[in-house]
Amino acid sequence: MGEESAVRSWLPRTVALLLGTLVLASAFIVAYVGALHAPEPRNVPVGVVRGDQAAQELLTAVRERTESLKAVSYADPAAADAALTAREVYATLTSAPAGGLALTVASASAPAAAEVVKQVVTTAGQQAGVSIQVADQVPVSPDDPRGVVPFYLAVGVVLGGYLSSTVLGVSLGTTPRNLRGAGLRIASLAVHAVLLGIVGAVIVGPVLGVWNHHIPAVAAVGALAAFAAAMVAAAVQGWLGVFGTGLVILLLVVLGNSGSGGVYAPEFLPSALRGVHRWNAPGLATDLIKSVVYFDRRAAGWPLTVLAIWVAAGIVGLVTATLVRGRHATDRPGRHRPPHQP
Repeated sequence: MGEESAVRSWLPRTVALLLGTLVLASAFIVAYVGALHAPEPRNVPVGVVRGDQAAQELLTAVRERTESLKAVSYADPAAADAALTAREVYATLTSAPAGGLALTVASASAPAAAEVVKQVVTTAGQQAGVSIQVADQVPVSPDDPRGVVPFYLAVGVVLGGYLSSTVLGVSLGTTPRNLRGAGLRIASLAVHAVLLGIVGAVIVGPVLGVWNHHIPAVAAVGALAAFAAAMVAAAVQGWLGVFGTGLVILLLVVLGNSGSGGVYAPEFLPSALRGVHRWNAPGLATDLIKSVVYFDRRAAGWPLTVLAIWVAAGIVGLVTATLVRGRHATDRPGRHRPPHQP
């Protein structure tokens, strides 16, 4: 009877965990293959000055043949240039003083998007008999020609963040038993995030030589992203226990990575995933790293703010889970924790 009872208590939990793993793996395949198997640019924004008839006519002709590009109008060349460095557009098209048109791209925003704009615009110029002068105002690092280092660095720190929370949850219990334990856990995750941010910045800087500048800023971004992922994971796991880990993986990995805009710019992704990078940690971290490395911290406000909100929400979530579930989780039969665990 004892063995039969143990099987009865073990089997449902095992089946639930394996089914959850099956669902997550299936979602991973759907998200990645569905989003990345056939990237097609749609509505890639290109800045143009209002009243610049030659540039507007060329982009109108492009639009009549394909929806790959989208013209965004600005009042004057200075406004269009500011939009380029603020990453509102991937390129600007203006009339050149010596004749023809000048196409200015910022490949650091997304090399694939910049390349698409160059190909489409230069082809349209050849067909219209208009010369196109191309310049790259914000080039990507020659050691990262495909522009994937910001994304993979962001993935690494986010992965480290939620894994640190998961490891503490497995070792010490997903829900701290009191506020002191919650405070110790938050502090532990913060220290881990800072160390991970520094390690990541050193690897892409002095070790690999991809970026030899802005190392403190890159470390700070990495630490913030890792801490945001860790705190959200800790909060979800604090409320849902081990099953919360599956939700965290779905949020940060399945949706976060595929919709981050790191492998392909958001304009290359299916419409359902195009806005994911503006609220999910991997996309926010990728955008913020690009901002501090290439764009003099322009357009850093949104990702910085949202990551800070993630941190605050995670802390509140973990504290409230501790207050509501902490003592009950400790008092369950068979649950033994060391005193004052973080």
